[in-house]
Amino acid sequence: MIRSFILLLCFYTFSFASAYNDEMIKQIKNIKDLNQTFSFAVYGDNRRRNDILASIIKRIDSDKEILFSINNGDLVSAGLHKQFEDYLSRIKVSKKSIISVLGNHGIGLFENDSSYKSVFGKTYFSFAFKNSYFIMLDDADDEGIDVKQLSWLTQELKRSQHYTYRFVFMHIPLYDPREGSYKEGHSLENMQQAKLLNNMFDRYHVTMLFCSHIHTYYRGIWHKTPYIISGGAGAPLKKDGFFHYIKVTVDPKEVKYEVVKIKAP
Repeated sequence: MIRSFILLLCFYTFSFASAYNDEMIKQIKNIKDLNQTFSFAVYGDNRRRNDILASIIKRIDSDKEILFSINNGDLVSAGLHKQFEDYLSRIKVSKKSIISVLGNHGIGLFENDSSYKSVFGKTYFSFAFKNSYFIMLDDADDEGIDVKQLSWLTQELKRSQHYTYRFVFMHIPLYDPREGSYKEGHSLENMQQAKLLNNMFDRYHVTMLFCSHIHTYYRGIWHKTPYIISGGAGAPLKKDGFFHYIKVTVDPKEVKYEVVKIKAP
């Protein structure tokens, strides 16, 4: 009888436990800050260097202007549940909320996102904060997004028009700037999908598209859509790459982007 009760209790605890990203979004929405100007941080590709991730978290925690941060994917190396649990234990030390996006290493060789979902919840989602709308996409399989997610994205972009700024996050970039303008490389393999998404972002006036995946820093414009690639949170750096995060300061009149370099311990 006691054993059955314990199993039932474990079932209900697991079933109704809130996914970690959902908890973080609730915390962000509950931030008591009347100032219309605010800052958040963006970084990606922390796998393999926990010391760099720890340095980034510590630096962000010490910045009173930054209210929360977004890790744009490749949180772990192989998508194993124990790796996500280890990553979770490391970001829980942060004094500020951290939203964690799925990357290609998070689904592993077998493209299985169940481990990520069991810890963080949905693989694509959105939230609003003050005058800004945040949209997180799942393009972890290198191909792009499926029909269901594409339909969802269309509705989200329409909803985002009620806000001053629209920020979109996707781990794998549309194109690889190292290969030239609008070229495939370490980017989406489906170029038709890349062009489709680019056209959507142009049409709905995305303020900034944040990507990772390439382990360095790039900033530019794809047609009408500004983009930043930030992949310097710990993974092996590409040529001329450096460890860093992006501090984004949102003002009612403009948005500023600052690259904050991190020295390896």
